[in-house]
Amino acid sequence: MERIPILRMGKVLLVTIQVDMHDQLAVTLQDDLTSRIVETGASGVLIDISSLEVVDSFIGRILGNIATMSRVLDAQTVVVGMQPAVAITLVELGMSLPGIRTALNVEKGMALLQSSIEADDVVLEVPDASFED
Repeated sequence: MERIPILRMGKVLLVTIQVDMHDQLAVTLQDDLTSRIVETGASGVLIDISSLEVVDSFIGRILGNIATMSRVLDAQTVVVGMQPAVAITLVELGMSLPGIRTALNVEKGMALLQSSIEADDVVLEVPDASFED
């Protein structure tokens, strides 16, 4: 069975889609990715779709599902490398892809994820409050 590799880079899982996506491959990616988030405790998912020239409504919906499932599993998702034709198609299909953040390339996407992860890791310390009567 064909699978898309999922690489771990620190707290981020990197998915680079290098083949044309078909429905079964997209569902397999969704299952594999959610399992890897749980296994690794990843805080972020970066999906590079720069090789995709076509994204239909099913693939768009799967990307949205991945982002939602990742969020439920305490990981943020950024999709990078969207081709202009793909963006146009998604808009024409009326797909807003809620919950998916995008960046132009892998470098900008990693920077976005890293800053979000660092912000989430900041622990606010509350000073001890002594109440005297």
